Amino acid sequence: MEAEPWILPEQDELSMTLHNSAVTMNSEEEFYDAETGPKTLPAPMISRSDYSVWGILKKCVGMDLSKITMPIVFNEPLSFLQRMSEYMQHTHLIHKACTLSDSIDRMQVVAAFAVSSVASQLDRTGKPFNPLLGETYELTREDEGYRFITEQVSHHPPISAFHAQSLKQEFEFHGSIHPKLKFWGKSVEAEPKGTMTLELLKHKEAYTWTNPFCCVHNIIMGKLWIEQYGTVEIENHHTGDRCVLNFKPCGLFGKELHKVEGHIQDKSKKKRRVLYGKWTECMYSVDPKMYEASKNKGDAKIKTQQQCAGEETEGGPEVQETVAVIPGSALLWRIAPRPPDSEQMYNFTRFTMTLNELEPGMERLLAPTDCRLRPDIRAMENGDLAHVEKDRLEEKQRVGRKERSNAEEEWLTRWFQLGSNHHTGAQDWLYKGKYFDRNYTNCPNIY
Repeated sequence: MEAEPWILPEQDELSMTLHNSAVTMNSEEEFYDAETGPKTLPAPMISRSDYSVWGILKKCVGMDLSKITMPIVFNEPLSFLQRMSEYMQHTHLIHKACTLSDSIDRMQVVAAFAVSSVASQLDRTGKPFNPLLGETYELTREDEGYRFITEQVSHHPPISAFHAQSLKQEFEFHGSIHPKLKFWGKSVEAEPKGTMTLELLKHKEAYTWTNPFCCVHNIIMGKLWIEQYGTVEIENHHTGDRCVLNFKPCGLFGKELHKVEGHIQDKSKKKRRVLYGKWTECMYSVDPKMYEASKNKGDAKIKTQQQCAGEETEGGPEVQETVAVIPGSALLWRIAPRPPDSEQMYNFTRFTMTLNELEPGMERLLAPTDCRLRPDIRAMENGDLAHVEKDRLEEKQRVGRKERSNAEEEWLTRWFQLGSNHHTGAQDWLYKGKYFDRNYTNCPNIY
């Protein structure tokens, strides 16, 4: 049976608009994450049933886990650099922001992008491989209109820098992440220290924010589950507009699980829009007066959203939202369903499953430091734990670090340099350029 055209809840007779009809979105593609590529990996996820995380971490309570070696079975077959590229899974939102004429409308979509950038972490309880010093990852998506490069610029502390740019000079998105992991007895908490900067070049605007905390629960026993929490503040450095988003902790009985609520205010601190939803599902925007009225009336409704005409369901159920939709709300973003066998594939999205693909002819174009060429990750993706290969690479890195120390030599980054963020003034790793000139003669031999 053909699916009915998708209609925004509570606006059946209206076109989808944002902020006083300044923005019109007529296609389901505007809301869903674009996911293309293979629906499976070369081999299913390796079983962890014979291994205990608690047995390894019980002596590490309160410690920074960045220096703790974990068995490879707890990994997923991706480098942390490849995980960072998953920010780009939702690039259609940046393109949408570039087309909007009103700064509040743009802030709404940028806020949706900031929320959606952590959505792929749902149920991703596997640990990405720690990048080797000098490791890189590039991703060019002509269909999505961008290219992305990231480099491991420091090993202790671990710092990964990234830079993405529009192929049509519409935007630049860049930052660096210093993940701090701590074990608190029953959970592992990740603090993704570092600032995200999104520049919309046509509008001469720059937005900055930091990501929320991430926590993996039930380390000792029970099913592992993930929550995001903390306050995310997005600032438009050109207009003075600001968005404050509260990623709510789970709370008693799980009533607040995955919820995100916040608001946008202009430079005069007038509240212009209220944003709400879940980082695992969707984000909506509504006028503050309608939000308050709905709270008093209690007339928000939870609705099952139908797939749009022509949308491939892949045999899965219809999308069941658990967000109560306030009348008059505008949908900013909704996550796409994962492939049906995602649980057997490390809970990857279809986009994620493409990240380690090595197509014919690609190897001669890549830098020799690219993650796709890393043998232990490749082996794990193919179903082999590859302990020996992982140990060899880590030992090679230790030997190189010792040799540089004895010779009193400093490691020189290849594609990024330490400087100041032009918008915040804070220290940041900035892209030096020229990676895509394809001159890799000075790249280190790390594999």
